[in-house]
Amino acid sequence: RGDADNYLNDFISNIVWEQQSMNMYGKLIPFPRLTTWYGDIDKPYTFSGITLQPHPWNDSLLKIKNKIEPLSGVSFNSVLLNRYRNGNDSISWHTDAEKELGRNPVIASVNFGEERVFQLKHLETGERIDIPLKHGSLLIMMGELQHYWKHQVPKSKKPMKERINLTFRVIK
Repeated sequence: RGDADNYLNDFISNIVWEQQSMNMYGKLIPFPRLTTWYGDIDKPYTFSGITLQPHPWNDSLLKIKNKIEPLSGVSFNSVLLNRYRNGNDSISWHTDAEKELGRNPVIASVNFGEERVFQLKHLETGERIDIPLKHGSLLIMMGELQHYWKHQVPKSKKPMKERINLTFRVIK
């Protein structure tokens, strides 16, 4: 728990957070969370009509990367960070199917701060799975998951503290 607390405080204080917006129905709509992109300098990431240029790796991100790579069997070259400031911050149903992630991407999700529910929903059957993501937890998405399931972190009506989520990825 001590390491997770230290990482959370470090990321709140020392990460360059950005308020991105997407074009929706001809209007710029701010994302309901803060984001930023870190990683190898030659690995920009495009999603929701925006392109993020990477900030260089920092020590904390590299330590976590080095801990999770043996568990996932993957060498990650980038990480998308999401900062959920309270229960109103969220990410709606989506798949991580961007071309630069490849056919069957491995995405390692590391979570700090407030526990939030991560939901998976099958694209054909509608089956839903709720997974609580606890402080310091790791969730690995891999294989054909992005082909058959979408996922989200919904808004919450109950008061919530901050949560920071790191999603390590390989940009091809």
